[in-house]
Amino acid sequence: MTADPQRWLWAVEALALWLTLIAVVVWRERRAKAAARARSDALAGAGEGRPLLIAFASQTGFAEELAWMTARSLGDGGVGARVLSFADLDVQTLKSTDRALLIVSTTGEGDPPDSAARFVRKVMGEATDLSELRFGLLALGDRSYDQFCGFGHAVDGWLRRADAQPLFDMVEVDNGEAGAIRHWQHQLNQITGSVTAPDWTPAAYDAWRLVEGTLVNPGSPGGEAYHLAFEAVGATPDWSAGDIAEVGLPERDGVTPGSREYSIASLPSDGRVELLIRLMRHPDGAPGLASGWLTQDLALGDQIGMRLRTNRSFHGPADETPMILIGNGTGIAGLRAHLKARTDAGGAWLLFGERTQAHDAFFDAELQAWLASGVLRRLDRSFSRDAGDGRYVQDLVAAATDDLRDWVARGAAIYVCGSLEGMSQGVHAALESALGADVVLTMLEDGRYRRDVY
Repeated sequence: MTADPQRWLWAVEALALWLTLIAVVVWRERRAKAAARARSDALAGAGEGRPLLIAFASQTGFAEELAWMTARSLGDGGVGARVLSFADLDVQTLKSTDRALLIVSTTGEGDPPDSAARFVRKVMGEATDLSELRFGLLALGDRSYDQFCGFGHAVDGWLRRADAQPLFDMVEVDNGEAGAIRHWQHQLNQITGSVTAPDWTPAAYDAWRLVEGTLVNPGSPGGEAYHLAFEAVGATPDWSAGDIAEVGLPERDGVTPGSREYSIASLPSDGRVELLIRLMRHPDGAPGLASGWLTQDLALGDQIGMRLRTNRSFHGPADETPMILIGNGTGIAGLRAHLKARTDAGGAWLLFGERTQAHDAFFDAELQAWLASGVLRRLDRSFSRDAGDGRYVQDLVAAATDDLRDWVARGAAIYVCGSLEGMSQGVHAALESALGADVVLTMLEDGRYRRDVY
């Protein structure tokens, strides 16, 4: 130990400087947290009722940025939201909310961000009951890693095992992919009911020309459904079965309403994008903003702006893998594209529900041809308004338990397309009853159970 007073003075000064730096860092962190709490409290008061929870696990700051954008979007739509880091998230917070949106980054090969380490150790390591919670999850990742969105999948699986119910299926984002982020915004618009929210990540639309518009269910007790076909004005882009068409809506009263998403019912080999759109009507009978414009206002030859979005989470398996396709209503559009892409190598089984056989047996001639060729090994349909039937598609699932187990045991993948409310929830419950909840969850995690629901 030195007795030199000068060295003691230097040591004291160094210690004082170090303590000052620590104090500044702590003060800045506390000030940042206080500012974030103030922003969150302000956004929480944007709507009536209990605010929706938005929690983020961020490594580089992108997830946090998207969390605040999400909160502002909900606030603009009249839904209050409070924003919280995973570092401050606990079970009691999750139990005290009825709806949560989670924005989760993955680092490296499936690792959580540093800020989520405590949550993983103290919260995800314990079994809990979150059956009162409904959640949506945006997973950020990089497909160059084997465990793409690995932490997002881990959080999704943990929530499902805790009996939390998804508001919609997990949205995966590869390196900030603009189309996936727009899809997340589309899900937010479903929560708020907004029809005018602008795109966060606007992209150029391609020009497409309407070449066919056919009412396919005249006389149906349900809403009118139209088969629309568009040809590219320029070069026809490539896409895969399961991909999505984003249609840009025209400006009205000085407001651009953004875009609407539709499942693509065709393949590039058809030379055109085909859609099946139901005309939606307001309680006063007025047509919906998007469906009314597309099915009532457009004339053959008119052009629209449309962009095609890759939807890898609904791409099909290898051709030799059997497919069980389940859907209702206009959801048959996305399933039709998968059938078009199949050969008879693996075969497919379609379970489909609509209102009446006389009016709503969509694409019946094609389905019968696929049955004859062996592409479609089995076709089960239900018609809820027909006398002597009255079943929904989930009833078909429940009635086919033994055969479903056999197909799944042989490696079949399950694809569901159609309405989120009612159909997808009923089908999910029926699959859990038929196959077991653990089997369904494992198939979901392995990518053998995929959904495109809206």
